[in-house]
Amino acid sequence: MKKIFSISIAIVLMFSAFTKSDGNKIPSATVKKLDGSTTNSNTFSNNGKPMIISFWATWCKPCKKELDAINEEYADLQKETGVKLIAISIDDARSSGKVVTDVKVKGWKYEVYIDENQDFKRAMNVNNVPHTFLVDGTGQIVWSHNSYAEGDEEKLFENVRKLAKGEKLTH
Repeated sequence: MKKIFSISIAIVLMFSAFTKSDGNKIPSATVKKLDGSTTNSNTFSNNGKPMIISFWATWCKPCKKELDAINEEYADLQKETGVKLIAISIDDARSSGKVVTDVKVKGWKYEVYIDENQDFKRAMNVNNVPHTFLVDGTGQIVWSHNSYAEGDEEKLFENVRKLAKGEKLTH
């Protein structure tokens, strides 16, 4: 019985790693900017161009690997597509001080926010990190990816390019 349950869970996780969303809008939640001020997530926009929203944490090595991998191509991808990346740290009040340090050390040029109470995380149905969403130019969530393995960013980049050209995403 345990074996069947384990196999069932593995299959569900495998199929849920890359999913296409049903086009929900970004939900409303208050997040902190790195300077300590707050903003609402429903104000995130990119003038009709794609956005990447990536949930991460300072203690999550795969999260940092993903954001580093994206960072390597980000400037070129931004020039090509106009994409904006918004990184959302889920660190709580005890560890959120490390976020600013990590961002500076890594040299990330993304917009970075801190979701200390994890309200935005819950509103986006994020169960674990890293969890990355792709939002089209109208603010609709059109794709998401949970977890990270080296090379996953290539599928993300491909989807960003498709969105920038006005193409529909497929699996």
